[in-house]
Amino acid sequence: MSTLAALSKSNPSAASPGEEVFVHPKALVETTDIGPGTRVWAFAHVMEGARVGARSNICDHVFIEGGAVVGDRVTIKNGVAIWDRVTIEDDVFLGPNCVLTNDFAPRAAIRKPRSDLAPTRIGAHATIGANATIVCGVGIGRGAFIGAGTVVIRDVPAFALVVGNPARQTGWMCACANKLRLPVSAAIGMSTTCDACGRAFTVTGQGLALAAVPFPIFLEAQ
Repeated sequence: MSTLAALSKSNPSAASPGEEVFVHPKALVETTDIGPGTRVWAFAHVMEGARVGARSNICDHVFIEGGAVVGDRVTIKNGVAIWDRVTIEDDVFLGPNCVLTNDFAPRAAIRKPRSDLAPTRIGAHATIGANATIVCGVGIGRGAFIGAGTVVIRDVPAFALVVGNPARQTGWMCACANKLRLPVSAAIGMSTTCDACGRAFTVTGQGLALAAVPFPIFLEAQ
C-alpha cells in the first residue's frame, strides 16, 4: 500500500474532494497520523509517531521526529526540524531554517530517556521568523511574533514582539501582523485597539488577551 493510500485509509475524511493528503513522490512519510488537506513537499521526512493536523503545509527539507505534534493549518517553511516533545499549536508560521531543540545539554555519547528531554510549546497563531532559535523548555504565547534571527531563551507573552540575542520584547503585534500602539511596560488592565483591523486587546499577566469582536479573530487560511 502506498503512503498516500495508507494515509487516506487511516483518515477517511482525507479522501473527500479537495481535502486529500498530498505527499510529494520525493517525500518520506512514515506516519499515518496526518489530517486531511495537509501537503508534504519534496525531501521532507515525517517519522512514524509524529502527529500532523489538517490543512498544514510542510515544505521542502522539513524533518518531523516521532513524538512531535503539529496542529491544523500550520505552515512549516524549508529547512525546519521539529523534534520529539515539541508541540506546534494551530495556525502557527515557522519561518525558513528556524531552530527548535529538545535537550539543554546534549552529548553524543549520552542517550537520554524521553522523560529527560525538555518540552517546548509554540502557541496558536504565533509567528517564528527565519533563522530564529527557540531554546528548549520555553513556551511561546498565542499570537506572539518572533523576529528573524532572534534567540529565545525564556517564555514569550501572548502577542509579544521580540527580537535580538537574547530575545527582548520591543512591542506587541496584532493578529493581523500590525504593530500595536501599546508600550511594552503597559500595566495589567490597560487596553488598546489595532489601527489596521480594529481588534481590541487587554493586558493580562500572560500578555495580551483579545476582547470580544463582531468578526472572526483569525481568518482561516484560504
